[in-house]
Amino acid sequence: MIYLDAAATTPVRREVLEAMWPYLTGNFGNPSSRHSLGEQAAETLAAARASVARSLGSRASEIIFTSGGTEADNLAIKGIALATPRGRHIVTTPIEHEAVLESCDYLRRHHGFRVSQITVDHAGRIDLEELGSTLTAETTLCSVMLANNEVGTIQPIDRIVQIAHAGNVPVHTDAVQAAGSLPLNVRFMDVDAMTLAGHKLGAPKGTGVLYLRGRLPAEPVLHGGGQERGRRSGTENVAGAVGFALALELATKSQQERARHLRALRDELIHGVLDGVPDAVLTGDVQDRLPNSASFCFPGTSGESVLLQLEERGVLCSSGSACAAGSDQPSHVLLSMGFAPEVAQTAVRFTLGDTTTREQIQSSIRAVQEACAAVHAIGS
Repeated sequence: MIYLDAAATTPVRREVLEAMWPYLTGNFGNPSSRHSLGEQAAETLAAARASVARSLGSRASEIIFTSGGTEADNLAIKGIALATPRGRHIVTTPIEHEAVLESCDYLRRHHGFRVSQITVDHAGRIDLEELGSTLTAETTLCSVMLANNEVGTIQPIDRIVQIAHAGNVPVHTDAVQAAGSLPLNVRFMDVDAMTLAGHKLGAPKGTGVLYLRGRLPAEPVLHGGGQERGRRSGTENVAGAVGFALALELATKSQQERARHLRALRDELIHGVLDGVPDAVLTGDVQDRLPNSASFCFPGTSGESVLLQLEERGVLCSSGSACAAGSDQPSHVLLSMGFAPEVAQTAVRFTLGDTTTREQIQSSIRAVQEACAAVHAIGS
């Protein structure tokens, strides 16, 4: 089996699982409990929070542990918007993850917010001039993902932050897909909120983090016992926090080396597919894309049929976001980038992981050629 769907999820790293194990067994205390077992859990949680803060260049008090990227996106967007509504105006893009788009739509439907979506070009890059003209004194929040989960395009977050902050508008970025592939120092990035998910980094599913800048107010989405300094109630997942912190630390330390390695494999895959499948179209920005992401459309085929043919040949990948799996609708990302619906439905996404080898890439190129030929043969 060749697994090229790391954007959907990654296996838990052995060292992460080993670090978590004591807090799933003997040291199982509730960090809110006022006895020795609970106090030990609280100390462990504080250490994990400090570790995440070091990896991101933030203060420990700015780190909120969540159940994953979706909850962190909801907390960032709903929390900031409802705490400081200004003129009830949100600015985002049409290619965001569903967790961002649906949170914005919730604010529109239930709290009277106006939502503006900035145009992206055929490569999926935001129109900066349009962003500048759309932001107003009424804008509450600007939310733009750092790197797209379907096509891998990286946004110019430094320019986005500069433009938004010129109008005193806070910026949230969904960095779920960028973690481990791009540097994520929030002080250098100057973002006000950032979302991460553990299972993209070799930590378990159900773990995530929201970085929230110091004094920026945020209304909690979950109400209850007031954990996480009142911003996210619920008994903390101590073992999950430990696992997330270690996975992020390991990913941060190896980020540059990992990016170089994956970029070389990705480029070999891209060139091999484009050379071997005449009608293949690369989607996303040619240069400014994640080092492990290669996505294509294969006009004249069915993306799902290509995926089935690839799986028969031992290659596992996807048609796009795992959160949209099972939908027969073309990708909202590709439609927003200007692809025709019938072309968008032929999309296939390959995302490489830490264990991907050159031999696997070469095998995958052959499998893509054979799969597309088989689908065309069936169709004819």
